Amino acid sequence: MTRDDLFKTNASIIRDIFTEVARTSPEAISCVVTNPVNSTVPVASEALRLGGAFNATRLFGVTTLDLVRASTFIAHALGGVHDPKQFKVPVIGGHSGGTIIPLYSQSEPKVDLGAEELSKVIHRVQFGGDEIVQSKQGAGSATTCMAYAGFRFIKALLTARSGTPVVEEAYIYLPGVPGGEQIAAKLGVDYFAVKVVLGATGAAKALDFGTLSGNEQRLLDIGLKDVKINIQAGQAFMAA
Repeated sequence: MTRDDLFKTNASIIRDIFTEVARTSPEAISCVVTNPVNSTVPVASEALRLGGAFNATRLFGVTTLDLVRASTFIAHALGGVHDPKQFKVPVIGGHSGGTIIPLYSQSEPKVDLGAEELSKVIHRVQFGGDEIVQSKQGAGSATTCMAYAGFRFIKALLTARSGTPVVEEAYIYLPGVPGGEQIAAKLGVDYFAVKVVLGATGAAKALDFGTLSGNEQRLLDIGLKDVKINIQAGQAFMAA
């Protein structure tokens, strides 16, 4: 099943869920893991907006799985002698294929890998979900790793709610989050995954991703085209 197929199935589900969220829990902090996240988050936003309950600081598309893959796959590429948890690799963009942009130039600790090998790792981060679908012969997709990624993001939210700010990447409506309007203007899109400072009431600030390498800029230029199409699909569904 392609992400387009998923959208046809899941868009109406997300619309109905968030119509009820707006009616019954308008102050809720909501996390969307339902694919295609690039499109379902705009659907959720519009459903909340129609219900008079949209607050961009309380709606997140969870892209943590991409962060987990970025750190895991680079650890594997370096010979498996490093614990993947040692690596902090920013991942911006969206949550599908070429819209996933790992910023290995900003990795902590620094990554020392040749261009060809690094390109293979990036491709694996972008399309790692396909490996799982193929290994399950089409009978399933990423489940346990998605569960872990979801747990990690929810844990970060709860930590922030308790008074300790946490920085995590998420796919958000940029113009509605402090610091995000400038990023949206630079990119030409309103939804994008960036580092977000999580606070007691949700997203406290969106953080600019800074200077990219030449290859990362190329990936960004490519990914932005698809992100725009994905956003428009979600908005068009809600406008129909």
